[in-house]
Amino acid sequence: MVRVKGGSASNKKRKKLFSITRGYWGQRKNVYRRAREAFLAALSRAFVDRRRKKRDFRALWITRISAAVKGEGMNYSRFMNGLKKAGITINRKMLSEIAIHDMSAFRELILQARAALK
Repeated sequence: MVRVKGGSASNKKRKKLFSITRGYWGQRKNVYRRAREAFLAALSRAFVDRRRKKRDFRALWITRISAAVKGEGMNYSRFMNGLKKAGITINRKMLSEIAIHDMSAFRELILQARAALK
């Protein structure tokens, strides 16, 4: 019976890993064990950061809305409460975009929120 050594499969596996870790620093790009460790760590960080990205963007939108509302003499929590009482349901991403690109429309929203609070 012929002896099967599996060298081509090992080489293919190693080559694939090194192509993934090509931009890494030091031994993490060209030593198989270090490259594998780095790759697995990167996978777990990517998993965590896909969830963190959602939190970071929400915080950014809230900061932008807060800054725009402060310029009109109101604070973020009163503004959001006023919008809720006025029955206006716009998500924070869109509110942030409106505050950046269309300040006159955002002022109208602030006026409606103020009116709902009285």
